[in-house]
Amino acid sequence: MVGEESIAWRAPTARSMGDRPRSGDEELDCAIEDAKRNNGYKQGTNNDEDLEKAIQESLNMNPYHPYNPTSNFPRRHKICGGCKREIGYGHYLSCMGSYWHAQCFCCHACNMPITETEFSLSGNYAYHKSCYKNLHHPKCDVCHQFIPTNRAGLIEYRAHPFWSQKYCPSHEYDRTPRCCSCERMESRNMGYISLGDGRSLCLECLDSAIMDTGDCQPLYHSIRDYYEGMNMKIDQQIPMLLVERQALNEAMEGEKEIHHHMPETRGLCLSEEQTVSSILRRPRIGRNKIVDMKTHPQKLIRKCEVTAILILYGLPRLLTGSILAHELMHGWLRLKGYRNLSPEVEEGICQVLSYMWLESEVLPGSRNTASTSSAAASSSSSSSFYPPSKKGGKSDIEKKLGQFFMNQIAHDTSPAYGEGFRAANASVNKYGLRRTLDHIRLTGHFPV
Repeated sequence: MVGEESIAWRAPTARSMGDRPRSGDEELDCAIEDAKRNNGYKQGTNNDEDLEKAIQESLNMNPYHPYNPTSNFPRRHKICGGCKREIGYGHYLSCMGSYWHAQCFCCHACNMPITETEFSLSGNYAYHKSCYKNLHHPKCDVCHQFIPTNRAGLIEYRAHPFWSQKYCPSHEYDRTPRCCSCERMESRNMGYISLGDGRSLCLECLDSAIMDTGDCQPLYHSIRDYYEGMNMKIDQQIPMLLVERQALNEAMEGEKEIHHHMPETRGLCLSEEQTVSSILRRPRIGRNKIVDMKTHPQKLIRKCEVTAILILYGLPRLLTGSILAHELMHGWLRLKGYRNLSPEVEEGICQVLSYMWLESEVLPGSRNTASTSSAAASSSSSSSFYPPSKKGGKSDIEKKLGQFFMNQIAHDTSPAYGEGFRAANASVNKYGLRRTLDHIRLTGHFPV
């Protein structure tokens, strides 16, 4: 699973009005008092001209720079930052470095006057605190509520690095379902489908989900054709079964030879003879869960190095195909005599084939190697392009899912699947797929 990002940013601080509304009479009274105090004026003196001059200077003292001052008015006049007209005498507001008629200082969002003593500021625009919150405070994509601040006053949330789905940190612990395919969390207004084995599937992934063995056969044969198009034909008829999670885990435990697996096993290249229950008929969906699951036990006979390929049911077509391509590469390596490979080498080159197949589906016309670079032309495969998909045009969401599955492979952090893929892909980029495989056969390592 791709790791979530934890993000926190400080909530906006409220701004206060620099001065309370003042009338012209109050301003004049203040100016007289200032003039008396600053000039040592005493009652009974006859220096009225000095007093008048001091009052005028006090009135002209201004703690703010006017907003776009207009030279047509003397300095003692105040220009409204909203309507750009003279304020004159009467009530006015002083904030944001300018003066305003009370009715002109309006919220940038709702265009109504701001009458509260505190407001929010974004750039050069003022907002009601409630309007600013509705516009800029992030909402959770799961519960659709405002994401709360933490104890430090920061707005903290989680975000999926690919889908950019934002959600409250609490949803990681409140059993909110997560899609087993795309990893997005269930939104409160869109229920996921329970697959009955601890997994949930979103409706977008369900739209192309493969639910039984019969549904999967066309896809399986198209991927075998894909291998053949790269001169990697698999002659043996290897059975392929779609199975439930429990059946897959039981089959994995029945293998004598220990193979490296991901924490969540979705596919298995079987080597031993076993009896496995496969899904016989596509189940129905009722009340957001799978019902009427029909399975059939099947005895698998070992006829070659590979007994069967098992794939977990209920995954979208592109994810199912990428798992099939991965497991078929395990089968190809065993049938061609590649033995005792390290997990990094075997899983890495299998992931490359998985990535290649996804690339051919998401980016039709790509060359038949894991690389999209011109260096891939050094491959000795006789086919220049991937075999075309046997399915019609894909929806935008299916293409996006394919890109997500490719992103998962490219950014996997595990040593075998992640580092192994990147090392294998670098070799294929440089030398081509065929020369890389020949080098692995001779040395057990990737060419460098």
